[in-house]
Amino acid sequence: MSNWQSVADVNDVPEGGTLVVDGGSHPVCLYNLGGEIFATHDTCSHGQASLGDGFIVDDCEIECPLHQGTFDIRTGKAKALPCKVDIASYPVKIEAGKVFIQI
Repeated sequence: MSNWQSVADVNDVPEGGTLVVDGGSHPVCLYNLGGEIFATHDTCSHGQASLGDGFIVDDCEIECPLHQGTFDIRTGKAKALPCKVDIASYPVKIEAGKVFIQI
């Protein structure tokens, strides 16, 4: 069973931006969408680029900086070519100003 792990202070995730954190065995990208924090695997499934270097578009998608494919930040679902393979998304909870993810 997965455990919750603290990965950042909530204030470290910029509004409308990203923050890459250590998810243990792989990097995780945190997103702040209107004060709500989401988490996905950080590496694009198409081009092996860091999604933390990408841009949030259409209010809920992250655009890969390599080939401009997109993923839904809330679910990890691949939304635009050339991305075809979904990325993992992780449950998030906020406690006492800390961001916790469940891997």
